[in-house]
Amino acid sequence: MRDSADTGISSRLLDWYDRHARDLPWRIPPRSGAQPDPYRIWLSEVMLQQTTVAAVKDYFHRFTTRWPDVQALAAADDGDVMAAWAGLGYYARARNLLKCARVVAGQGGFPDTRAGLQELPGIGPYTSAAIAAIAFDRVETVVDGNVERVMARLFDEHTPLPAAKPVLTALAAGLTPAHRPGDYAQAVMDLGATICTPRNPACGICPLMKDCSARAAGTAAMLPLKTRKAAKPVRLGLAYVGRRVDGAWLMERRPGHGLLGGMLGWPGSAWGDTPPTDAAPVPADWSPVTAEVRHTFTHFHLRLSLRVAHLPIDAPGLFVAAQDFTPTALPTVMRKAHALALPYFTQTEAP
Repeated sequence: MRDSADTGISSRLLDWYDRHARDLPWRIPPRSGAQPDPYRIWLSEVMLQQTTVAAVKDYFHRFTTRWPDVQALAAADDGDVMAAWAGLGYYARARNLLKCARVVAGQGGFPDTRAGLQELPGIGPYTSAAIAAIAFDRVETVVDGNVERVMARLFDEHTPLPAAKPVLTALAAGLTPAHRPGDYAQAVMDLGATICTPRNPACGICPLMKDCSARAAGTAAMLPLKTRKAAKPVRLGLAYVGRRVDGAWLMERRPGHGLLGGMLGWPGSAWGDTPPTDAAPVPADWSPVTAEVRHTFTHFHLRLSLRVAHLPIDAPGLFVAAQDFTPTALPTVMRKAHALALPYFTQTEAP
């Protein structure tokens, strides 16, 4: 049985959430009586992995306008979905999104338990708990970075992350109520996003300020502690941006697995620790671009040198016609390359 103090914390947080819940496009307002749509909850949770709410809102609107339910998404063309995802990063999420949609459409809907949800492609422990709690009001403990920060401060826990994850999850589980667990999960995340923020937490207006051990100890601003990460390595690469005399762009589709898998991009070298050698995809007068593309992925920094060229009409390769080419459909690193290369083509004319 839960301690009465823990029950009071949950009740105070739910009361606060009823008054201050964020207005989010995938969210049902508290106490509205409406039933959350599992499709919208799932889509938002997948999009929000490693990404901010601000970055996701427009993508979520475009996806749900174009594919309003899981059956529509399941029937979508892979290339269209990957293009619509471009810019959100972590492209394995988009590939798994399609796989998952097709499984769910085939079985007639989403499972309503954490265990069932976790069997679907691309859904791990956090996402399955979030969907089960928010969409189906299952009593599940939902722990993201916001929740970890709230728990570390609430209990003045000084074990550094990531080692602290099991401890903070156990503390969060002890507070998860049997009543309105979905609203409670969203309430803790909202508290971390709006009041118990990483810097300058607004302790004076926090509904849990009297319960917070770190506030009493004067340690709130320093928590959670984190183990220092190793410096990211730098990788080097070479990309070729070529345009045919009719305006079509030379491109390649990356393999379906791995980094940027399944996305359109510029032909080029592998990315490694040493400077790549020139290996032009087609014969042409390739000119170096002075500036280089710099982009940071999760595990490394990339420095990408560019070569540009006008190409003859009979050049071999995969070309995208000028009228079909949309830079925003490219991954961010490829979009940066296009932006750097474009002045060459606007300032020079094809022979």
